[in-house]
Amino acid sequence: MDVRNCRMCGKLFNYMGNGRQICSACANALEEKFFEVREYVRENKDAGIKEVAEANDVPVSQIKQWIREERLAFSENSQIGIECEKCGALIKTGRFCKACKGKIANGLSESIAKPKVIEPPKKNNTNTKGQARFMDKL
Repeated sequence: MDVRNCRMCGKLFNYMGNGRQICSACANALEEKFFEVREYVRENKDAGIKEVAEANDVPVSQIKQWIREERLAFSENSQIGIECEKCGALIKTGRFCKACKGKIANGLSESIAKPKVIEPPKKNNTNTKGQARFMDKL
């Protein structure tokens, strides 16, 4: 276990190595905010990302993080979106657009070396006259 300061409130807490460097109280408060934002987005489908952030008192960066984590997703006709981390195209959820996901998947599959089948050499136990070959004794 490790003791760290919460990034949101500054209080000390036991860090369990879960990646989130916030205390349990702030994690619970953030989770409540997430449900508020999700409900607000469902009720106000035409709202922009800044409007959602201001109405729910949540930073835009937090909303973008929820989108990247695929906790929030938006319909194709929604004006809310973030940029693909690779090409910059507008996406509604995740980190990469479909085209970049496909390129990454293909690159990974090509980088993995497939095992080569080694065929055993063919043995030729006969001489040119069709007679058996024998090894000389030492």
